[in-house]
Amino acid sequence: MKFNNNLDDFDALGNEHIGTSENTPMRRDAFKLSNEEKIDIIKDDVRHIMETLGLDLTDDSLKGTPNRVAKMFVKEIFGGLDPDKKPSASTFENKYKYGEMLVEKNITVYSTCEHHLLPIVGKAHIAYISNGTVVGLSKMNRVVDYFAKRPQVQERLTIQIVRELQEVLRTKDVACVIDAKHLCVNSRGIRDIESSTVTSEFGGKFKDMATRREFLDYIKLDTQF
Repeated sequence: MKFNNNLDDFDALGNEHIGTSENTPMRRDAFKLSNEEKIDIIKDDVRHIMETLGLDLTDDSLKGTPNRVAKMFVKEIFGGLDPDKKPSASTFENKYKYGEMLVEKNITVYSTCEHHLLPIVGKAHIAYISNGTVVGLSKMNRVVDYFAKRPQVQERLTIQIVRELQEVLRTKDVACVIDAKHLCVNSRGIRDIESSTVTSEFGGKFKDMATRREFLDYIKLDTQF
């Protein structure tokens, strides 16, 4: 897909929520500034946006907003851009020889659409088949959280989760399905509050239809406590 340097073309791409790369687009100097320096710059930018909108930043309710938003961007909702926050790759030998599929379902996804910087909220379901190595259950949740905490498109998020776990577990037999609502669709534009987006990535044995069906059947189980 080729685009000329035309704002209308880029706007159309964003409104259609089309991603352009498997990896998160990052500049080479992305980590030249410290987190505190980034917060100071973003704080001024947020203040300028709010003042341009006509808001009175002397009001007690608003005066702290630029600083709060800047800290939230750097340390929270976009914290997954920082490679130092990547979950450690601790794995263990599969000593009990569990050879069936392991599924971690209903992992909460909180991410941000890179086209309008609005929330993506949903659930991720992950499965893998051990190749002699296992990973702690919370590791999968942490991997989802790490890659979700950055400007994203859902397709890329799904792929990044699978690629990371394939590398950690040293196996291609990893799968991920994400079902999420995009507020850039639900709260603006078409404003369809009922629709959600489902993406999937199947590696190794999960490309076999029987294995894939087993995984999808596990996802349907109604887990209640």
